[in-house]
Amino acid sequence: MRDDYQQLVDEITAVLRAPATLENRDFALIAFGAQDSEDGEDTEEPALDPVRTRSILQRRSTAAVRAWFEAFGIARAQAPLRIPPDPAAGVFMGRICLPVRHRGVVHGYVWLLDDGHLSDLELGGPTGTPDPRLARAMETAARIGALLAAEARAGEELGELLRDVLTAPPAGRDAARTQLRTALRGAADGPLALVAVVPWTPGTGEDADHPGLPHLPGIVAACALPGDATAGAGLAALVRLRAATALDPARTTAEQLLRSPRATAGGTAAAVARGESPAKAAAGVSAPRRGLEELPAAWQEALAAARAAHADPRLGPVAEWSAIGPYRLLAALPALQPDAAVRPLLEPAHAELARTAETFLDCAGQAGRTAQRLGIHRQTLYYRLSRVRQLTGLDLDAGEDRLLLHMTLKAARLGPPRR
Repeated sequence: MRDDYQQLVDEITAVLRAPATLENRDFALIAFGAQDSEDGEDTEEPALDPVRTRSILQRRSTAAVRAWFEAFGIARAQAPLRIPPDPAAGVFMGRICLPVRHRGVVHGYVWLLDDGHLSDLELGGPTGTPDPRLARAMETAARIGALLAAEARAGEELGELLRDVLTAPPAGRDAARTQLRTALRGAADGPLALVAVVPWTPGTGEDADHPGLPHLPGIVAACALPGDATAGAGLAALVRLRAATALDPARTTAEQLLRSPRATAGGTAAAVARGESPAKAAAGVSAPRRGLEELPAAWQEALAAARAAHADPRLGPVAEWSAIGPYRLLAALPALQPDAAVRPLLEPAHAELARTAETFLDCAGQAGRTAQRLGIHRQTLYYRLSRVRQLTGLDLDAGEDRLLLHMTLKAARLGPPRR
């Protein structure tokens, strides 16, 4: 399929004699072309501006670039658009945007760099006739749109099966697993890992017909899962691994997903209650699996790791299940009210005392390490710890009291379970 996209982009590049880049609806790079000379050798391209360079190297444009281009109505465009440069966003060269549509839905964009040699190209419009070369390019863009639409439909079908495998009752789960195994063929045998991204924004408004499921190398199926009153929607992505002991492909996929505009900012209610800034989207990676039978358990691992990455910046923005320590246990517990002794410490007014107590326990009760990590004097630390004792009635020299305090603080940081 990727070879098909590359061939079509090369056709547009050849017709218009301008470097073309194909990105999907979420500005993830699919293919790019370089202009060829008549003898078949590459000619010198116009100087690349940072946007094209970043798109090719990182396979995605930035949010600022996306906002600049979308301000021109590219998501609603029916015909080519000319977009001026914007040095403030790193767009040093103008563009012509060919919307890639299929049956009224935009699935991506073909970008043509314009260093001035396309300034006389007639785009057409309500009263004009487009340049014949541009008309040919739009016909090719329509073929690309049909391919992207077919890929999206196939991805949605796989995503529905994956959603049923993860969330349906046992009878429906077994049937979905059988269908998913048939659809994935050899990939179903693994090794595989699940990636959870929370929060993830599904299509709304103009995007309602475009669910926004990612199409990245290595993802064999993906689905958006609804949240509840305390947790936003999330994304589940099933990723193929090269080996059962190597999670690098899953981590790379998670990092790419977090750069998507659908990985929206959010934060746990507990973080807000502590007076902390809301956390950005985070991702979790499950332990590797062979086959599809243990995917529901893998999904719980990925969700727990994502919650831990939200809760503890030292773990995020991508956390692996094997690396989240006590959160592996805490994430499996049902939502409980904080212990009565510790509850006063969780009031917003005592956020600094709670952070001090948690850091002190993280440092195994070593005052020197704690003061250094917090950037305070030891006497300040001792004063704060005495205030913690007064508020909670707990003895920080007693192992059971320290365990109760530590786990309650970690559970509050983690927040309520995500479904």
